[in-house]
This record gives sequence, structure tokens and C-alpha cells, in this order.
Amino acid sequence: MAKKKRNRIPPHPSAAVGPDFGWTDVWILLALVLVTLGVYAQVRTHQFISLDDDLYICDNPIVARGLTLSGIAWAFTTFHAANWHPLTWLSHMLDGQLFGLNAGAHLLVNALLHIANSCILFLFLRRATGMRWSSALVAALFALHPLHVESVAWAAERKDTLAACFGLLALAAYVRYTEKISWPRYTLVALFFALGLMAKPMLVTWPFVFLLLDFWPLRRLASRADFWPRLREKLPLFAVVVASMIVTFLAQARGGAVRALEDAPLALRVSNAIVSYAKYSFATLWPADLAVYYPFSAGGIPTWQVAGALLWLSALTALALRSARSRPWFIVGWLWFLGTLVPVIGLVQVGGQAWADRYHYLPSIGLFVALVFGFAELAAAQSRVRIPLAAASAVALLLCASLTAVQITRWRDSITLFTHTLSVTGDNLVIEYNLGHALGQQRRYDEALTHFANALRIKPDFFDALINTGMTLTDLGRAAEAINFLERALRIAPSSSKAHTQLALALVQQGRQEQALLEFRQALALAPQDADARVNLGLMLARQGNLAEATEQLEEAVRLNPDSAEAHNNLGLVLLAGGKTDESIPHFSTALRLKPELAVARDNLQRARMQLSAGKR
Repeated sequence: MAKKKRNRIPPHPSAAVGPDFGWTDVWILLALVLVTLGVYAQVRTHQFISLDDDLYICDNPIVARGLTLSGIAWAFTTFHAANWHPLTWLSHMLDGQLFGLNAGAHLLVNALLHIANSCILFLFLRRATGMRWSSALVAALFALHPLHVESVAWAAERKDTLAACFGLLALAAYVRYTEKISWPRYTLVALFFALGLMAKPMLVTWPFVFLLLDFWPLRRLASRADFWPRLREKLPLFAVVVASMIVTFLAQARGGAVRALEDAPLALRVSNAIVSYAKYSFATLWPADLAVYYPFSAGGIPTWQVAGALLWLSALTALALRSARSRPWFIVGWLWFLGTLVPVIGLVQVGGQAWADRYHYLPSIGLFVALVFGFAELAAAQSRVRIPLAAASAVALLLCASLTAVQITRWRDSITLFTHTLSVTGDNLVIEYNLGHALGQQRRYDEALTHFANALRIKPDFFDALINTGMTLTDLGRAAEAINFLERALRIAPSSSKAHTQLALALVQQGRQEQALLEFRQALALAPQDADARVNLGLMLARQGNLAEATEQLEEAVRLNPDSAEAHNNLGLVLLAGGKTDESIPHFSTALRLKPELAVARDNLQRARMQLSAGKR
């Protein structure tokens, strides 16, 4: 009886004889580096964005101090920013040590990581598939696609580029491991994978990507009998995934980043996930109206959108499954796209966005592979289309590079970015508020109030907008109006130390000193470890002549936050007012060391030295 022949995956019709690396590949890498750097070089003049950049870098004293032993310990133990990504924190600390708060330098490092990722992607695909030009085109699309600007031009998204770097290194190491099975090579795969998870947990789907690579292009799944050995091989990596998922969920839950079902019902999450998959695929082909934040539609997701997206996804999935044996790159690319988006597709709601450009960064590789290798097969089968396809590829890359260059300009600063976002999205609560905040920081108070008002129109009980409206009105000298908004904020969150502090400042402006003092004391009672609350109370006590208690409060503020130049300066002022000139001088000096541009501390130091000199005569 004849032995039944196995149904094996056919080789790629246009695969190269072997993954030999030559000068052509070197020139491709050089072109990738130079073109991508040329497009992204403009980030060196950009500023930090007042959306997460403050949380990660600008207002983070641990990052600002650079790499220290205490900072390294903090990176591995903190859930700050509702995440556990120690490698990302270490990267930011290194930037802080090298560049301080030079935003352009931080962003240039991001750009260099993105360039490295593009080169690693080319080398990985080149070795795995043996196809030089298809691998180069996938890498070029990855390098120049406009949807990837957010991951590169946003300093807080260092976790994207860093995790991708280690994730792609893991893929390259995996290809090398399959060429010669050994524990040292497997250990290198696991190490790169673990490092990637320590930069961003989105890589939890990577073991599934390894399985996809086993199907194609590595052809290690020639029959069903091969599946279990390949799956068993990945079990240690899945164990790492489980640990990462547990830690990530705890970090996001404790940080309050996970939305409850009451805020985002399951039906809405599923509908949004289906529509988002379609949006990502369409945006890959037509990247228009890109924004930093896409809000959920106030009226919910129309049924026709869900039905249309479901039909689109079902058709592509059916086509991919049907051609899995004859065109394995299609099913691998499509499942890569679908699978790697699962952690961020919104079934577990973290944050309030419907979808985000940055989530496209690694999943896009799957779509690029499906498209490019599909066209490569067409070119191999029909020689007459090779030149038109090559020309179309060149035009596509030129368009991508041009659109990306324009998109990068929109990330120049917070106001530019948020203004553009509002021009391409509907009612956008988060961006209205953040634009108001950014304008307020530039003392453009009237414009800021307009955007806070827009935010309150969308959500009348939005606490942050109420607080910032009150603060802005206080800065404009309109204390009576400010008090109205701050009292509304306190009705929503009566235990907010910040609201009590801002109300106190508005009361001071009206001359209601005793009421203001009570509010400052209430703010401190609610946040006894808040150095700023103690500074405010200390200054109020000093204003009323209670220098002894004022000194106590300010000394405690300095103890709680020794890196606060303002706290040292204010303590020096109270000591100077109390006749303790010699004790005030070290605090003025410390304030200047911490913040050399603090002119008031320089003036106070000069005055204290003059008084001390006069007293000695």
C-alpha cells in the first residue's frame, strides 16, 4: 500500500536561492537610515507635549536625576503611570542624565530607535524569507508610514520604540535559533522577549508570532503533527507572558487606568474593537486626519459601521484561510495584524480613547508583509507588471515620506498638536481640556477659558476643567467667578486637596484671610505628605505674622521635597523675615543651585547677604 504523502506548504514562488548578505543589502540599510533620519530629523527642535510627557519626564524628579541606584530600584518596583515597564524608565533616566530636559535630544533618541527597528526588521525578513527587495519594501513602509509618527515624535512613547527594538531582535534571534536548535540560542530569544516586555507589555502576543513564523516563512509546521512540538517549545515564553499580564493588570488597576464596565459596557467595547480593526486596516492604506486622541462617539457606534467592519474583516479572514497553503504570507500577515492588536483593541479599556495611532506600530508589519509579498508573487508570475509595481512602490514610499514629514510638524508643540487634533475630531473632551491647560501655561488665559468652557459643555461635571477654570479666573483677577467654579468642583470631589488649595488662593485675592487659612489647613489635612500644601499654608501663616508655625510648615515642605527650589526660597524668606538671616542664606543658595533661572531667589540671596554684612559692621 502506498504511503500517504504529507500536504506540505509549497515554497515561495519567488524566493531567493539563499539568505546571502551582500553589498546590495548594505546599500539598502544605508538608504533606510539616511531617508528615515532625513524625515525625522526635525524632531530635534520639538518640545515636550503636555500629555504624559510631564508624567514621564518633565515633572518626574526621579527621571530628572538620571541613573542612580535609588532610581534603578524605583524603576523595578513602581507602578507609576499605571504601568510596570522598568526598562522604559531606565531609558528615560539615561536621557535625563545625558540631555536634561532638552526635548529635542530625547526625541532624537526615539528617532534613532525607530531607524534601528526598521533596519532590524529588514535583516529579520531578509534572513527568514530570503527575499531582498520585498523585505526592504516592508522595512521602508514601516520606517516611513505616517501612523508611526506618534510612537516616535512623542517622548512618552519611548516604550513603543524600545519594546519594538527588543521584540524585533527576538524575532531575528528566533530565526537564528531555528537554523540550529540549541539552548543558548533559545535563551537569547527569551532574553530579548523579556526585555521587550519590560519596556512595554504589548509584546504579550509575541509567542503567537513565533508560531506564525513557524508556518511561514520558516516552514516548521509542514503538517498537523508538527503543531504540538512547536507549541510546547514556546511554553516557557507563554509563562513569561502570564507573569507580565498579571503585573500589568495590577499596575493599571491600581493606577485607575482600567475603565469599569459601567463606564464602557461590554457591547460598546466589542463594537468598538470590530470597527477599530477596520479603521486600522483602512488607515494603513489611507492615513488621513490623524490625531493624538480619538474620542468615543457621543452617540455610540452606528450599527451600520459595526456591520460593515464585520463584513470587511470576515471577508479578508475567509480569503486568508482559503489561501493559507498556496499563499502562506497572506494568512501570516493577516493573523499577525489581528493578533498583535488584541492587547490594545479595547476589550480591556485602558484610558478613554477609541483607538490610537501608536497601537499600529508593530501590528502594521503584518499588513505590510501580506501586501508586499502578495505583490511580489504577482510580479514573479507576470513579468509585464514588474515595472508598474516597482513604480507604484516608489510612489507609495514617496507619499508616505511626504505625509510623515507633514505629520511630524504637527507634533512640534502641545498647542500645535492639540489644535490640529480638534480640527479632525468631533467633541473631544480630553483635547479641549489639554489645549486649555497648554494655553494657560503660556498665559493665554482668555483662549484657555474658551477651551475649558468647551470641555464643560461636553461634560458639565468634569472636575479637572472646573478646577482649571477656577485657577485661570484667579490668575485673571476674577476671584468671585473663580470661587463659583471651585465650589462646584468641591461638590464633585470634597476630598480634593487641590480644590481646597485653589479656593483658598481665590479667597486670598478677595481679602478673606481667615476663610483662606481654613481652606489651606483643610487641604493639608487631606494631603499631609504634599509639600506644596505645606508651602501654601506656611506662606499664609507668614502673611498673618505667625512666623514660628510658618517656619515649621516650610521646613517640613523642604524635608518632603528637598528638590523644590520654590520651597527653599520661601523658607529662606520666612527665616529672613524672622531675623534669622544667616539661616536663610543656605536656602536661597540651594534654590539657585536647583533652579539657576529663579531670579527671585538670586535677589533674595543678595538682600540677605547685604543684611548680614550690614549687621556685622
